Amino acid sequence: MSDSVYSQFKATALSEDTLRTQAPSIFAESPMFGVSRRYTFVPTAQIVEGLRKQDWVPVTVEEQRIRTEARRGFQKHLIRFRRAEQMQTLDEWNVELVLINSHDAGCAYQLHAGIFRRICSNGLVLSEGSFQALRFRHSGLESEAVVASSFQILDSMPRVGEMVHRFSERFLETRESLSLAAHALRLRYEGQGEPPVEPETLLKARRPEDERTDLWTVLNRLQENLIRGGASDHHRDRRGKLRSVRALRGIDSRVGLNKALWGLAERVVNGESLPPADSHSFTA
Repeated sequence: MSDSVYSQFKATALSEDTLRTQAPSIFAESPMFGVSRRYTFVPTAQIVEGLRKQDWVPVTVEEQRIRTEARRGFQKHLIRFRRAEQMQTLDEWNVELVLINSHDAGCAYQLHAGIFRRICSNGLVLSEGSFQALRFRHSGLESEAVVASSFQILDSMPRVGEMVHRFSERFLETRESLSLAAHALRLRYEGQGEPPVEPETLLKARRPEDERTDLWTVLNRLQENLIRGGASDHHRDRRGKLRSVRALRGIDSRVGLNKALWGLAERVVNGESLPPADSHSFTA
């Protein structure tokens, strides 16, 4: 795969130079000092190159902020890939591959199925119910195994499409939307005291295309408002500060919340009752 530039829905095929600039840890030449001797070092750059050869194009990259200087250049990073043949389509959404790794022994290689939605540039991640995430321990690891497993994402595309269609055909009554928003708010703020906004605030659309009441659209509104932040009910706290949802920055917290939100939507479309809104275990 050449480094030709593909543009689609605010996404561009990222060059190696861009990856090096935005996430240098991808190109670590060794693991962080002090990891176990059993740790098999497979640089993420090697996986990226293998995926490029299989027509997986990197379109988004980020690197986790560090708290200790020793982890600089080895910290967790996330790359989203799209199929090269999908870069020129005009679909509302595209299935993506989400790769997570670190070189500090902090996590295993992870492959998740994701969805990119054109209208709002949302990057969703599917729950374990729709697609079992693949994890590879850094012990006896071979890069070819990770690349070969990416084709399980391709195999899941029809199932993902069916689920999105079901979400789109399931229209919610007002009480159902409010219940889903209340659960989503608890997922985001579990263990952090009272949320800064009411559930109905999360249901506000940022654009006319998102004012529909089907489950697919409501799910994307909730995801965008909870992860990008900025949603406010224009009320102030005791210190006079405007209450609003803060953007969610951490890789693990955003992936976890994404999966949990998708799981809630699956329960709704399958006719299952949602758990009590105060019973969630996810912590952002």
